Amino acid sequence: MRRTGISLRLAGLPVALTLALAGCVPPTAPTAAAPVVNMASTAPVEAAETAYVSRMDGTINVPAIPLEKFPEQLRRQEVAYQTDRPAGSIIIHPGQKFLYFVTGPNKAIRYGISVGKSGFEWAGEAVVSETKKWPTWTPPKEMIARKPELAKWKDGQPGGPTNPLGARAIYLLSNGRDYGYRIHGTPDWWSIGRNASSGCIRMVQQDVIDLNQRVQAGATVLVLNADGSMPKNLRIPTPPKPKQSVAKALAKPKPVIPALEIKTVTYQPPAAAAVISPTMVPTATPAVKQTVKPALTAPTKAAP
Repeated sequence: MRRTGISLRLAGLPVALTLALAGCVPPTAPTAAAPVVNMASTAPVEAAETAYVSRMDGTINVPAIPLEKFPEQLRRQEVAYQTDRPAGSIIIHPGQKFLYFVTGPNKAIRYGISVGKSGFEWAGEAVVSETKKWPTWTPPKEMIARKPELAKWKDGQPGGPTNPLGARAIYLLSNGRDYGYRIHGTPDWWSIGRNASSGCIRMVQQDVIDLNQRVQAGATVLVLNADGSMPKNLRIPTPPKPKQSVAKALAKPKPVIPALEIKTVTYQPPAAAAVISPTMVPTATPAVKQTVKPALTAPTKAAP
């Protein structure tokens, strides 16, 4: 396993990033959080048979995850993980779809996750600023532009079973700035193990509740490159522009055809030629030559 103890120096990076943010929530003003001691960080990992059952979380029911449809490698489990990062750190491998919570030297709890879709991947280092239970979700304006049907939540969707941020949200700051990225729960447990989000790290509800109990404010979060290598700096993608529908893209303005003046013309057929019956046609009578007979002269008697 590649060592991930290299420190990232993000201060002074040319990441002024006047470009639009690609996170799954709008950025908020950073809040300072003092590290606190969290005794739950070393609690043993529950067996899958009990970890993913249905349970009440306050007044909200968290549905069970069907284990027969949830691959074993994506379930919460303790693993050997070579790193010199301190206990309490989080390391995310987007390519493998795993989040590692470091529990000690070369040890970690591994969780299956969902990461950003193509064009929404990011990498770099962050710190945990705060966590929230059943948080309100407000889609960023860039997301509303891509999915206009989300405009109904422009002022925020209250926390609950169908809220995209799920049961818990772990807020991240990079270089003191909030880029809108969170580690959060999701009601869409079947999306775990896929590139499905707008850049946030998704976890099943039971897992994000467990991680939230272990992680401390101020903990470091390292997001590796997709191939598992160390990012050289903070890499924030430019979100893709909203796509036009195919119908709109192909639609062309219809040419304006000027109205034609239509005149009414009465058609007068030509007068029919007189038809002459054969019986009416005079037949030329051929000229008959008359034979003129010579006049007969009475014979003259001879004189006696």
